[in-house]
Amino acid sequence: MDYFAHETAIIDADCLIGSGTKIWHFTHIMPKCKIGDNCNIGQNVVVSPEVVLGNNCKVQNNVSIYTGVICEDDVFLGPSMVFTNVINPRSAINRRGQYEKTLVKRGASIGANATIICGNDIGEYAFIGAGAVITKSVPSYALMVGNPARQMGWMSEYGHRLNFDENNMAICPENKETYELKNRVVKKIE
Repeated sequence: MDYFAHETAIIDADCLIGSGTKIWHFTHIMPKCKIGDNCNIGQNVVVSPEVVLGNNCKVQNNVSIYTGVICEDDVFLGPSMVFTNVINPRSAINRRGQYEKTLVKRGASIGANATIICGNDIGEYAFIGAGAVITKSVPSYALMVGNPARQMGWMSEYGHRLNFDENNMAICPENKETYELKNRVVKKIE
């Protein structure tokens, strides 16, 4: 075993857990999950069957990740955020065969207490503000806030607000990388 699991964590059968991953108190990893290398999964987290987490994902305390969710590498899931996986749940109706997929792309951050309604993908390096409710797919680098969430701007890969000039160019204040905004799509200039 090349990962750490606190003695109170429950890890069900047929899970693949990568090297260097840490799983903390009272967390339940359900069957057939795939968790990458160097992830940190906080206290009281539920990871439902067949969820996929890439490498270097950070899952804070009290997060629920339901079947149908795939998180690519370097995703941050803030405290008490939640995914859904059925669009019209009813207690008396079994909809297990109707789980919708949600893809969270590389480098995205989802803030504390945010809710991601199933079937809405989150683009690369998108930044979902605390308490936001995502009801539609989110473009790469987008900054989303509110309920329902609306786009308030763009973010760099280092998590700084991008201020585009008259030529639709912006520079990250931390690492000085340059970004271009063209037709409502942001791309990093290599």
